[in-house]
Amino acid sequence: MEFWKHAYNLNWINAEILRRAVKTNANPSGEITPEQYADITGIAFEAV
Repeated sequence: MEFWKHAYNLNWINAEILRRAVKTNANPSGEITPEQYADITGIAFEAV
């Protein structure tokens, strides 16, 4: 998670790109949990 947090804080990625790294049923190879996404971005994760 530290990599994603660092990348987001340095504006290398935005919340929409980070969303692609979240592990879900549709994306079982994701690297972070929905809770970690919310911790990094301050935005609650909602599956689309």
